[in-house]
Amino acid sequence: MRANKLSIQIDWPVKDVFNFVTDPANTPKWIDLIAKEETNEWPVKLGTIYKNQDKTGEWRNLEMTEFEENKMFVMTNRATGYHVRYTLTQLGNNSTELEYYEWIDNGGFEEPFTIQPLEKLKSILEKPA
Repeated sequence: MRANKLSIQIDWPVKDVFNFVTDPANTPKWIDLIAKEETNEWPVKLGTIYKNQDKTGEWRNLEMTEFEENKMFVMTNRATGYHVRYTLTQLGNNSTELEYYEWIDNGGFEEPFTIQPLEKLKSILEKPA
């Protein structure tokens, strides 16, 4: 598999979903494979470097290669040719469609993203305060 596309509807405003998923402190809360994530600058923008560590202690870097605040962003691992695009679409005052699309330039995925992290994200964001 060279590409993988998933989407989910989250009953939360698009701006708030965008802010949550771009904040590196939140990534380990909804992506179980990630133990820690940090950026080289805040707030994030085009060119920001995300550095994340998986549960085995391995680090990888992703660069923000496309960025439209509250709409979409693409992060790229230039060393491996891996890309991931998050597209956010406002469905109503307090509802967002989040599309997660990942692809790799050459070869395939060892472990493509599944719907489970997106479902976990949805449950975290929609949990009553």
